[in-house]
Amino acid sequence: MAKTAKVRAVAIITKRKNAEAKAAAEKIAAMLDSKGVAAYAISPLRISGIDTIEPADVKGRADLVFAIGGDGTTLKAFRTIPGDVPLLSINVGGHRGILSEVDTDNMQSAISGILDGRGFYDSRIRIQAFSGKTAFPPALNEILITRADLSRTPTISIKLMGDEKSHRMDGIVISTPTGSTGHNLSIGGPVLHEGMSCLILSPIAPVNKMPQLVIPVEEIVVKCSLKSHLVIDGQENYIIKAGQEVRIARYPHDVRFLRLNKKGMRQLAKLGF
Repeated sequence: MAKTAKVRAVAIITKRKNAEAKAAAEKIAAMLDSKGVAAYAISPLRISGIDTIEPADVKGRADLVFAIGGDGTTLKAFRTIPGDVPLLSINVGGHRGILSEVDTDNMQSAISGILDGRGFYDSRIRIQAFSGKTAFPPALNEILITRADLSRTPTISIKLMGDEKSHRMDGIVISTPTGSTGHNLSIGGPVLHEGMSCLILSPIAPVNKMPQLVIPVEEIVVKCSLKSHLVIDGQENYIIKAGQEVRIARYPHDVRFLRLNKKGMRQLAKLGF
């Protein structure tokens, strides 16, 4: 857990079409300006008096990103902003805010602490899917491969560590430890500490009751006998042809959260346990 560097410029991304998130962004931009820290709005966000930049331009312009919204906003921010620019997740207008570090109640005091040099960076692994020459966007939580035809159950083959298993099932979720509290948890998967370096394979409605597996972070090849959907972090959906191989591997750039408080099992606290 590395200590934070001095913050000279911050880029702000918000939940789309959410008045509460935009109001928080405007308040934060004014606060940053009063402390001599430059602020940028990440397109399509517009804030009066500050420049708007594209996500691709964040690296090199900003030392830190503030993602204002729910977990969906944080997931999208990490997919669209290149490299490993650190991010502070602020829960405004979201639901559980499992990925968030602060909310509206402690937002201003937290930002003051960050600008004073308090806090640390917390790295998390990501995964990425490939098929043929296509590289899909990276996933922080999970990659879902699921049947497109709801009236037929496909056979899904999984190649891993020199072995291959084929089972009839509706689909499979390949989850990171960060995503263990996402789709994986909703289908009965285990909650893992976010800092672990491993993956979870969670079959969906397997005919032969294939168990969930916690595995090392190694390349996985998945092939579905029928046309399927490939879904990235529950937000981006792609069609995969029948028999088309999908290769899943660790993404070379981990994400970096900016944290203020050390918590042993952050996910459990966020889930109310």
